[in-house]
Amino acid sequence: MCVVCGCSEGSITTHEHVNVHEHADLRYGESPARVSVPGMSQERAIQIEQSVLGANSRYAAQNRARFRAHGVLALNFVSSPGSGKTTLLVETLRHLRERLPSIGLAVIEGDQQTSLDADRIRATGVPAIQINTGKGCHLDARMVGETFDRLPLHDTGGMLFIENVGNLVCPALWDLGEAAKVAVLSVTEGDDKPLKYPDMFAAASLMILNKIDLLPYVRFDAERAIAYARRINPRIGVLQLSATTHAGLDNWLGWLEHELAHVQGQPHEHHGEHGCRHGHDHGGELEALRARVSELEAQLAARG
Repeated sequence: MCVVCGCSEGSITTHEHVNVHEHADLRYGESPARVSVPGMSQERAIQIEQSVLGANSRYAAQNRARFRAHGVLALNFVSSPGSGKTTLLVETLRHLRERLPSIGLAVIEGDQQTSLDADRIRATGVPAIQINTGKGCHLDARMVGETFDRLPLHDTGGMLFIENVGNLVCPALWDLGEAAKVAVLSVTEGDDKPLKYPDMFAAASLMILNKIDLLPYVRFDAERAIAYARRINPRIGVLQLSATTHAGLDNWLGWLEHELAHVQGQPHEHHGEHGCRHGHDHGGELEALRARVSELEAQLAARG
């Protein structure tokens, strides 16, 4: 995780009868802190993670309470670079403005540099604020909370789309106070991504398989990708769509309407196949983060 990024020498896990010099796998992530940092002990890495994530969770809890109080459905979009998040958001906003003209919409854009994506969002007429993180590889709850103060949604309610910095590692543990993480996986990526980046898909409530119009031209097994995601997270919802051709877009818009109705306490039907999370705690990610902190505390205590 990205509280303390880096690589260093660590323990090596090998299998019997394997030539260590040629075929041994390096398992830096199997240490107690699940990260290896040059010059830092595992105990110190755990202490830093506890401190930083604990502070973030308090900001996230405040954000979540504010979003609920103002009738705002906040969604945290996460993916690899190039998955089509911004294009999907642009098309989503355009259709929502026609479909639900009275609903407030706003976007928080996260990137290391530039306002290119925010400019694309603003061209739809929807307010967007760019957060540049510099060397940071994710948004945090404090950034989102301070940005929310500058958006009109705290007066009108509606949908807040948070486009996180593009990667499938660092944002996984960082709760922003959102109702759900939405993991966007493009069919131009490998169908084994859920297994390679399990923390992200474990944290996500919904996986969108994007760019399905390209399936005839790429080696991507959609059923395998879905099976892998559900191996990691049996409760994850799945939608398949193309932001370019709009195939499957109605299902996505319906999911959004359904989630907003739940947040605002309106009557609505349940559609389990599309990732309905109702009946579950919308603060589940915060509980998962707390469980992770407790796990780290136990590991630290066990090591004396």
